Amino acid sequence: MDKNQLISKIKEGMEKTISSLQSDLQKVRTGRASASLLDDVRVESYGSLMPLTKIATLATPEARLITVNPFDKSMLSAVEKAILTSGLGLTPNNDGKIIRIPIPALSEDRRKELAKQVKKIGEEAKVAVRHHRQEGNTKAKAFQKEHGWSEDEVKRASDEVQKLTDSYVKKVDELCAQKEKEVLTV
Repeated sequence: MDKNQLISKIKEGMEKTISSLQSDLQKVRTGRASASLLDDVRVESYGSLMPLTKIATLATPEARLITVNPFDKSMLSAVEKAILTSGLGLTPNNDGKIIRIPIPALSEDRRKELAKQVKKIGEEAKVAVRHHRQEGNTKAKAFQKEHGWSEDEVKRASDEVQKLTDSYVKKVDELCAQKEKEVLTV
């Protein structure tokens, strides 16, 4: 393995961390309706737990409303129960055909709490990025022993890994700042 392959592998790991961060940030509730809020909701369906998105159509017809239209109307009560017990703090309204979920406006305290949650998610992503950096540096040192890399090659690889780390930490900060701004905006 040469230096470029090592850097490529580390970059790939950092990219996965960023996409995981984006997915986690989408699940943080803002004052607006987003179908991604319900991504983790599982519904008891014919003896097994199914993701809500597999058994219903989700839509956001208004800024503060999510509609859930189950493919099988007999699943309405199971879907409603799953949303209630999901811990999202949402109250679904079932009219016999479709489930409407109004998204209440967030209080100032709840906004601050969500902003803290965003920071925590960001810190976890930074730790993951730094873990990839450590992994890259460790592998570079191992290659020095195994494949006869010179100290200069190890140093150059470590420097490139550090540059990658800095750029990905900056991306994490930007994504979190953007989400924090979104959460705190009334």
